[in-house]
Amino acid sequence: SHRAAFDSVGTTVAVFASCLYIVYPAENAKLAREIIDHGALISEYSLGTKPKADNFPRRNRIMSGMSLGVLVIEAGERSGALITATQALEQNREVFAVPGSVFSPASRGTNRLIQEGAKLITDCNDILEELNLTIVAQQLEMKEVVIADETESQLLKELSAEPSHIDEICRRSGLPMATVSSNLAMMELKGLVKQVGSMNYVLTREIRKGS
Repeated sequence: SHRAAFDSVGTTVAVFASCLYIVYPAENAKLAREIIDHGALISEYSLGTKPKADNFPRRNRIMSGMSLGVLVIEAGERSGALITATQALEQNREVFAVPGSVFSPASRGTNRLIQEGAKLITDCNDILEELNLTIVAQQLEMKEVVIADETESQLLKELSAEPSHIDEICRRSGLPMATVSSNLAMMELKGLVKQVGSMNYVLTREIRKGS
């Protein structure tokens, strides 16, 4: 099988334990095509390399190395996921684990990780807070929101790649300071503008590209 890692903007990267043109198991072919559309397939193995048992734990070090942290949902006492968790620790990555029943063999590994210091996870917000990614998540969500009103549209017209001080933005737009300040704060959260220096604002690169 192939494991996937996610970067900070939601891109999916699948790491193969074989060469790139051998999809294993074969029923994952549709999934592989979907990942190509939204991310990438990578492998360190040369053409013709078939998936072997030894390739999988070796492959997992790439996944842990390219990630900020590793989340283990279930793991037995001799699970390959525990090998990946160990690799993550060696690479100075965070390790997270979902707790389970003490009577469940599938939770013995995760419970032991927590006992040894892994971060106990109950929902995705625990991970975001631990990695200080809550603001990033808010920005990604807010970026999907269209321009809210005429005030935002007007302020966008007054901004460019060159920094503009908030006083100058007020003067050019004719809007009061309180209105400009509150709207710029919301627009920054949405990822539309960025504050550079002391109260100077520029359009983000994404907005400049789209304009």
